[in-house]
Amino acid sequence: MLQINKIILREIRLTLVEPFQISSGTSSERRIFILEFRNPDGIIGWSECVAGGNPNYSPETIDTCWLAIEKWFAHRVLGREFSSPEEIFPALEEDIRGHNMAKAAIEMGAWELAARIKQIPLARLIGGTRDQIATGISLGIQESPAVLVEKARLCLGLGYRKIKMKIKPGKDIEYVAAARDALGPDAPLMADANNAYSLDDIDHLRQLDQFGLMMIEQPLAWDDVVKHATLQKQLKTPICLDESITSPSKAEDMAALGSGQIINIKPGRVGGFAQSIAIHDFCQGHSIPVWCGGMLESGIGRAHNVALASLPNFVLPGDVSPSRRYWQRDIVIPEWTMDNTGMVKVPLDKPGMGVEVDVDWIENLTVRMETLTA
Repeated sequence: MLQINKIILREIRLTLVEPFQISSGTSSERRIFILEFRNPDGIIGWSECVAGGNPNYSPETIDTCWLAIEKWFAHRVLGREFSSPEEIFPALEEDIRGHNMAKAAIEMGAWELAARIKQIPLARLIGGTRDQIATGISLGIQESPAVLVEKARLCLGLGYRKIKMKIKPGKDIEYVAAARDALGPDAPLMADANNAYSLDDIDHLRQLDQFGLMMIEQPLAWDDVVKHATLQKQLKTPICLDESITSPSKAEDMAALGSGQIINIKPGRVGGFAQSIAIHDFCQGHSIPVWCGGMLESGIGRAHNVALASLPNFVLPGDVSPSRRYWQRDIVIPEWTMDNTGMVKVPLDKPGMGVEVDVDWIENLTVRMETLTA
């Protein structure tokens, strides 16, 4: 049985190694929401709420998630007995719409705790089949095409298997062209627009077809699947949907409408592991490749992403870069690393997420804390 009798909420602050810019803004410091789960026997599990400080990617923020967990979600699981973590999401979903990131923080922590109770790796508990995963990197919008080329070339030299270039109007075609020209026709390049365009930009976006990109991610509105179908019919480049896919039913809509050809599954965005697995399974059955995106997570969130990306239909490199890509010092031991062929090892020799939390370091970083009990 799975029982949670205490949840400890913490907000910490980590400074990024370098500012990260997307079409909707720039981040230099990350507010990070960490959750610690304890069962009656004192076994501890961890999760991370991936919401940001501002509602520029999702309507949710760290503060709305904290409130939602404190007010609605924690007490739906505290003190209850569940036969398996699959029962957690339905308990959180009943009569409460939205708040996927808050739900995911609870649900994924329950899965991690269950894996530690069972003394098995989290990846195996959720159905993972790989012992290593291919890794890509996400490059924020750069100050010039030359700087983008320099950074992309460095990343390819380090072994990264996919280079994601953030773009926005005015910093797109010229930048992508420079990268393709400099890195050659076989370099694994893609573009991510973070919903910076509209259907008025079809002719402009068509110019991306000449560069042989793996995909263009979420070019249109964050909640759209209909207009993306119109755009995909006009593009040779595959569209990958990210923000628009918030549930298995949205993935089904994409497939039915032809709104895209690839899905980026972020477990926090869709409500946790159970929802992610359902999307994965649907896509696998319909020959839609998926990959796991990142949300500037600490090593805890990255651990959950690595476990998810070990499922069989995650056939494209995910945004699961090593700890040192983002942080001078991560909050897990050992920190996440990548070999020189762009592969990250799935930790299958330890129970749970496969890394331990540096509790002393977290205590030093904590700016807010609350303990919730049954």
